[in-house]
Amino acid sequence: MRPRAQLAAVAATLGGCAAVLIPLAPASASTTAVPTAASGAACSVSYAVSNDWGSGFTAAVTITDTGSAPLTSWALGYTYAGNQTLQSGWNGTWSQSGHNVAVAAPSWAATIAPGGSYTTDANFSYSGANAAPTAFTVNGLACGPTGSPSASPSPSPSASASASPTASPSPSSSPSPSPTGSSGSAPALHVSGNKLVDASGRTVTLHGVDRSGAEFGCVQGTGLFDGPVDQTSVSAMTSWHINAVRVPLNEDCWLGHSNVSAAYAGANYINAIKAYVALLEKNGLDVILDLHWTDGVYTGNSSGCTAATALCQKPMPDAAGAVPFWSSVASTFKGDNAVVFDLFNEPYPERATGGETSGWACWRDGGTCPGIGYAVAGMQSMDNAVRGTGATNVVMLGGLAYSNDLTQWLAYKPTDPTGNIAASWHSYNFNTCANSSCWNSQISPVLAQVPLVTGELGENDCAHGYLDTLLPWLDSAGASYLAWTWNTWDCSNGPALISAYDGTPTSFGAGFKAHLATLG
Repeated sequence: MRPRAQLAAVAATLGGCAAVLIPLAPASASTTAVPTAASGAACSVSYAVSNDWGSGFTAAVTITDTGSAPLTSWALGYTYAGNQTLQSGWNGTWSQSGHNVAVAAPSWAATIAPGGSYTTDANFSYSGANAAPTAFTVNGLACGPTGSPSASPSPSPSASASASPTASPSPSSSPSPSPTGSSGSAPALHVSGNKLVDASGRTVTLHGVDRSGAEFGCVQGTGLFDGPVDQTSVSAMTSWHINAVRVPLNEDCWLGHSNVSAAYAGANYINAIKAYVALLEKNGLDVILDLHWTDGVYTGNSSGCTAATALCQKPMPDAAGAVPFWSSVASTFKGDNAVVFDLFNEPYPERATGGETSGWACWRDGGTCPGIGYAVAGMQSMDNAVRGTGATNVVMLGGLAYSNDLTQWLAYKPTDPTGNIAASWHSYNFNTCANSSCWNSQISPVLAQVPLVTGELGENDCAHGYLDTLLPWLDSAGASYLAWTWNTWDCSNGPALISAYDGTPTSFGAGFKAHLATLG
């Protein structure tokens, strides 16, 4: 949504814990029957635990091909010493027999090339001790931290902290809260053709809400969120039959810049976002993280503010902040493909550069753009930052005109090595492309080739007449969509779905809720 006057935020700080990467000793026995290792095959494995809430945890296992031959139709095996019990897995087919865990390669990532890596993830329950496994095999090979098969164990593993922004204070050691009333884990997503699909290849269409607050409360000094972010508030969301939540973020708050109160910056901000993501996922909700407010002085056409800091929406993000932001965010959520990355909320570079062609060039390539006085982070450089971490999460890219214009999206689509790229579209009743004729001519060609996620939709009249036309069109096209916004603002001043955080709908929200109920 375009910058608007914001209400006072309610501070809500959640604890979190950093993932720990543990190099593992090699093993000599596989837990399952596995393919025969090819000549020249070698591997290494790392094991990460995050969001350990005392009775369960999320594990991420990364396999690296350190040999000269590809690991084809890979099968991973390892053993727990305790009572860790598999609940659900993604980015692979997980199974367990007693203490032995096995993971088979998914169809879309059946081969790991020499020098390449792949991460597969799962949730487990447990009681008592939660010791990391100390032996792994891949296709019958014992995989140690050096990548060479060995019959003897390597030295005791040592722990190293996961990556975090250098400007941030040390993360809190307090664990993430254990949510109650969970309806299951959110599905890991990847792109197949023009669809989002889960680990089993089933199409997933996102129907959700935007949850504004984390983009402005921290930088305005009023808190980390706007309203509650506890289980009760999430249960109100799920009662509307949604399956996704989009969470806008602030560049300065994540990176811990000095213009933000330490209480709401760096590790405190990151841990709060991590905990909220974990809570949403435990309730079966996929999460879209969106870079919303960024740095850079811009006073040109449609300027939202004159500040150099992240106090409003800019025409494009700044390279100095957005690239390290996405490197850090991707490192934080790498391996959790229930999280989608929306690289920049609502680009409008054409209003600065003076034309569509120059605007699209700035959008993709960044750098020096006419009318913008700072170095721009283009979509390609932000995508590179994400992929440079090894993260395979789906990324979303909004077009020009505050993400309403997708006319040249396919022509300027950045190169992405994973293929996990989707178009983000925003649709409001006051936009230029706001009728079925425009949708058919401009939007349909895009969604015919890539997944389309309508990251924001709504109307500014506190009614739902526009939605009553738009939503059936999106349904017929198989597009995903999320409504702005799950906040208790005056819906006559801007789209707001609720009047109370118990889920009481506004007139606008009532239309959206009623439509979701028809989807089954």
